[in-house]
Amino acid sequence: MGLSDKIGNKAQELAGQAKEKIGEATDNEKLQAEGLKDQAAAKAKQAGEHVKDAAKDMTGN
Repeated sequence: MGLSDKIGNKAQELAGQAKEKIGEATDNEKLQAEGLKDQAAAKAKQAGEHVKDAAKDMTGN
């Protein structure tokens, strides 16, 4: 994955954190849940990036 993908995934994670906090502050459980979902999706993508990076390092490609 390229740098732009990594930046996009981090942005998704941060947006999810913001949604979660706004949901908490406004007692909006739906927004809070969306924020948690966005964070989980971003972290899953980031984990995939780490696996690909590790494989790339091992193979030298």
